[in-house]
Amino acid sequence: MSESATEELKPNAPSMGASAGLPPEEIDRLTDDIVAALKTVYDPEIPADIYELGLIYRVDIADDRQVAIDMTLTAPGCPVAREMPGWVENAVSTVPGIAGVTVNMTFDPPWDQSRMSDEARVALDMW
Repeated sequence: MSESATEELKPNAPSMGASAGLPPEEIDRLTDDIVAALKTVYDPEIPADIYELGLIYRVDIADDRQVAIDMTLTAPGCPVAREMPGWVENAVSTVPGIAGVTVNMTFDPPWDQSRMSDEARVALDMW
């Protein structure tokens, strides 16, 4: 992973994985672009993006450029539970070089506030 991608990975950051079949510089570019795409998706009730909220648990990039994302919600009964995976899929699908995106919803482990970045804590005034 590039230094810029590594700097972005905070305690709330998802595990990022990529197959060894892609060149390292391409993995770095895809990683940076995927994180940027994820940061464009917001829960409409919370003024912080889903990446900074810690809702993304895992991102894997396969040799065939298929991306698998494991994510959660702040609560299982979230009003946008049906729409949010589609928003994530649409956002990441815009990344050049991505062949496809699969979003898997999980509640294991359950999300808690410790997954939020400092940026999200500031936006939500939660210290």
